[in-house]
Amino acid sequence: MHQRTALGSWGEELVSQYLIEKGYTIVALNYRCRHGEIDIIASKQDLIACVEVKTRSREYFATSVVVTSSKQKKIIKTAKLFLQKQNISDVSCRFDVATVTRKNSAISYIENAFYG
Repeated sequence: MHQRTALGSWGEELVSQYLIEKGYTIVALNYRCRHGEIDIIASKQDLIACVEVKTRSREYFATSVVVTSSKQKKIIKTAKLFLQKQNISDVSCRFDVATVTRKNSAISYIENAFYG
């Protein structure tokens, strides 16, 4: 496995465990469709959280700029298609961003990081 891919998978696993500890159920990991990919789709009661995970070996990014507007649009389209394919319509959908730094396994979790 490529080192960068391994780092990303490690970060996604860490965030998945974080969400489970917060009472979420992991619905899908690395959900892909023609529009893009969502790293983690999790549910809790009547909420679906679509989570973009950014993992870095060292902290050199500003949390406010880790997900570009074009990436946000792809995630939103992907989420809409996921909900449609799963026939899910009676929930709220939230877009979150988690940043993970390998050095200290620190997770910064931002709920409602952007809106769709």
